Amino acid sequence: MDKKEICSILDQKTDFLNSISDQIWETPELAFTERASAQVLIKALKKEGFEVSSPIAGIETAFSGRFGSGRPVIGFLGEFDALSSLNQRAGISQKAADQPGGCGHGCGHNNLGVGSLAAAIGVKAYLEATGKPGTVVFYGCPGEEGGSGKAFMAREGVFDELDCAFCWHPGTTNAVTSGSSLANYQILYSFTGVSAHAAGAPHLGRSALDAVELMNVGVNFLREHVIQEARMHYAIVNSGGFSPNVVQPTADVLYLLRAPVTSQVQEIYERVNDIAKGAALMTGTSVEIKFIKACSNTVLNATLEKVLFDNMNQIPLPEYTEEDYAFAKAINESVENRAPSFERLIKRAPSEEIIRFLKEREGREINDFVVPLIHSEQAGGGSTDVGDVSWVCPTAQISTATWASATPGHSWQIVAQGKSALAHKSTLYAGKVLAAAAIDLWEHPELIEQAKEEKNRKLDGASYRCPIPKGVIPTPMGKM
Repeated sequence: MDKKEICSILDQKTDFLNSISDQIWETPELAFTERASAQVLIKALKKEGFEVSSPIAGIETAFSGRFGSGRPVIGFLGEFDALSSLNQRAGISQKAADQPGGCGHGCGHNNLGVGSLAAAIGVKAYLEATGKPGTVVFYGCPGEEGGSGKAFMAREGVFDELDCAFCWHPGTTNAVTSGSSLANYQILYSFTGVSAHAAGAPHLGRSALDAVELMNVGVNFLREHVIQEARMHYAIVNSGGFSPNVVQPTADVLYLLRAPVTSQVQEIYERVNDIAKGAALMTGTSVEIKFIKACSNTVLNATLEKVLFDNMNQIPLPEYTEEDYAFAKAINESVENRAPSFERLIKRAPSEEIIRFLKEREGREINDFVVPLIHSEQAGGGSTDVGDVSWVCPTAQISTATWASATPGHSWQIVAQGKSALAHKSTLYAGKVLAAAAIDLWEHPELIEQAKEEKNRKLDGASYRCPIPKGVIPTPMGKM
């Protein structure tokens, strides 16, 4: 069975796959609460003949579906969690929520899980037709947004059996995803003081909110004294009440600390802890420090990136209609303060030829082409729990143009496009590319060994150590 036949099989399942994506879009759920979304995917896996394990890693909404036996074992990573406050109607280019303040798939994870599912279905068909030994595993990975579900799963050894893993992400370009990601820690600092009448007896109060504010000031001064690549974000998730005439007895602040490698995050974490303790001392309050989650930096694999890139060029790109281009144009026109086209890619481009290629294609409504392969070891500004998988086994990712070219990340525009023909077509394209890349590993097993050798060389003898301490359990988003 060749790749063309695999693509034909997936084409025949287009309506089935689109319906799964749309069902997940219609039930947006936050990290570790994705019960309905998980069940939609589990039902689809069973229908397609996969052996399902649920739950796994002690996480209610984590699961896997496998087919085959023996080696190699190739995994596809699927996500399906949504974001808060991004509820939006589908198919329109104006901001309009059906449920104001509700959740929405503002990062396209309704498509992400389905594209990886399509890849697993394609590889299953290949194994059935050829009778080759080997195992394909789809991983239902919850809580990517602020939860690091894959890191919890990696801590429990879920990915240890894998020879290689593939993933993808919806985006504005058809490209191999290169460039490392930042490791991070997320921590909740909860201050406890004493309430009092703010006018009648202020001397009897000890303000937890004052402690939070002083902590934030201290961390802002710290910014000058950490490495340039570090990032420190915070959100006050409990201000202690809304009555200014009451000294606030409780207040909580949630921190997200990032740096290129875990050891650098650990150092910053210890310094931020000292600032929190100092703020408590200054205000006569106490502080509880609760570790929420963490994820590792990504270990890149140029061997697998090349396999993915070759298949992005072999598999036909989606065909777009006039309606697709018109909707994309309307979405682009709705975006204020557009980022320069391909800015991130151009910064990493290794040659003037690639830069010229990208600049010649600026201004398209849909980026209906494959970006040249740009391998980069440079760390970007974001984080992903795919990084933890990449420490366990060789891992690589792609993006496909599921969104109009100017679409910003984590936006209502993404939600509006989540059920569009553009999203559906590019999700199926992603599944075909991932399946074809995995088939190359079966047909050319030396690629797996090369990918493993590259990973081991980069780690230089280091082994994976999960940055999430034992005993820390996943925290459902919104329930810190």
